[in-house]
Amino acid sequence: WHPSACARVGCHGHLGRVERAVPRRTAWKAVAPESAPAYRSPVRDLRFVDLGRMAYAEALRLQRAELERTIAERPAAMTVFLVEHDPPVVTVSRRPAAESHLLASAATLARLGVQVEPTDRGGDITYHGPGQLVVYPILDLNRLGLRIHSYMRFLEEVVIDVLAQWGIVGHRDACATGVWVGGGQAVPAGSDPGPTAPTGGAKICAMGVRVSRWVSMHGFALNVDPDLSHFELIVPCGLAGRRVTSMARELGAGPMSMDDVKSATRRALAAAVERAMAATRP
Repeated sequence: WHPSACARVGCHGHLGRVERAVPRRTAWKAVAPESAPAYRSPVRDLRFVDLGRMAYAEALRLQRAELERTIAERPAAMTVFLVEHDPPVVTVSRRPAAESHLLASAATLARLGVQVEPTDRGGDITYHGPGQLVVYPILDLNRLGLRIHSYMRFLEEVVIDVLAQWGIVGHRDACATGVWVGGGQAVPAGSDPGPTAPTGGAKICAMGVRVSRWVSMHGFALNVDPDLSHFELIVPCGLAGRRVTSMARELGAGPMSMDDVKSATRRALAAAVERAMAATRP
């Protein structure tokens, strides 16, 4: 493994095909909407940008530009994008079997207003839509002392910490990357999933990343209160028979406050970055 290589990893936790990255210097400009809620991170060189609701293709363009800026200017400030994808979208990875996990016909997708987009992240097939918080950390993993496997555990721990603030017990699964609820005794947030970790339960957060020259893009999608019927359009993450749930369903409550979940996510992610950076200091 070489730090100038590029790799993808996602729902199944396997590395994708390794290829060489071809860095291109791209002019970068601020992308935060004027109405975006301000948030001052306690970690220097880490900023959060709330994109509100945005189409997948546009958010992907912003990620790529920010990744190239981070590589070209490293050590550079790191950015985390938060977004709800609207219109809703099914993203299909380059994994050979991924397309076969799209169950809905073109007519059904058109009737529901659901787009289909290719993606260069790891994993399989995923749904994104309003009511789901998608978080795209553009992080320099060298600065955090993380590699692919430890970075996925880092993201899982962030989500587990966020869920805990609503009394939802999230856990890792021994067979699949992401965060799950139910299905057995939870694996503690600081633990690594092993052969005795629980399996089963319902997925509440999907993950898939791409790493280029040890800078990350893509990230995780936390189901706050999306239209769960849209997950029936696909085999989520290619995991047949595994249920999908949301924070709203688990709490049995009315509409969730997306702003509250965003605030909790910013705090949890900033704290995790701070811990990781502190661990690298002599």
